[in-house]
Amino acid sequence: MSEIVTQIAEATGLDPATAEKAIGMMLGFLEKEGDDGAVRKMIAAIPGAAELTSEHGGDGGGFLGGLIGGGIMGLGQQLMGLGLGMGEITALARQTIAAARQYAGDEVVDQVVASVPGLGQFI
Repeated sequence: MSEIVTQIAEATGLDPATAEKAIGMMLGFLEKEGDDGAVRKMIAAIPGAAELTSEHGGDGGGFLGGLIGGGIMGLGQQLMGLGLGMGEITALARQTIAAARQYAGDEVVDQVVASVPGLGQFI
């Protein structure tokens, strides 16, 4: 398991397996919804992020996501499906973005966040 997953799991109080899935889902969502160039740079800069995205990134919402319009709400539903509450989702999003800033830098991460409608309210 990557260092980033361990770091985020400890900071949020989530078990590492759940944190790994949730981080992969978040990164997969960003890959689908965010600015392509900025997201690629961010994922490339974070150790193990490409593997997490590949393994847990999913399709960005599936049937339920399609029913509620996908986007940030679809991701929220997916994360709730892992048993996470809104407080845990917010903490996870903040820690994931903080880790991304650590590896990819503020400019790239700010570009990613700005490119995804509604994301700023969770971080």
